[in-house]
Amino acid sequence: MNKKLYFLCSGNSCRSQIAEGYAKKYLPTWDVRSAGIRIGGLNPLAVKVMAEDGVDISQQTSKLIDNDFMNQADLVVTLCGEARDKCIIPQSTRWLHWPINDPAESTGDETEVMEDFRDARDDIKSRIIKLAKNIQKYSE
Repeated sequence: MNKKLYFLCSGNSCRSQIAEGYAKKYLPTWDVRSAGIRIGGLNPLAVKVMAEDGVDISQQTSKLIDNDFMNQADLVVTLCGEARDKCIIPQSTRWLHWPINDPAESTGDETEVMEDFRDARDDIKSRIIKLAKNIQKYSE
């Protein structure tokens, strides 16, 4: 049975979608999903910055938290304070909190907004790569 990894955020539109995309790439044997406290719709700028890095998340959809999946997850990662504070993570589940700035709240011109999306993407990617290395190291 594949291990389960769940990324949780506010609206499941940007950060958790990006995390899901990278985790599927770097942890291909895991069942990776993402969800939000509410449905925010997949943000087209998240799709765009991921495509810049060769990861297609265009078919992912914004979903509400599935408590059954969360209760079965081997690892839950919250990507914002709202998810951290409002989700009841099972005590038996390993849980990480990655406070990533929400690029969807970015203001400024298109260049500045895209930079915020790239910064969030790159931060999440580096954390996923580090997580994947740690998982591989401890499962050998």
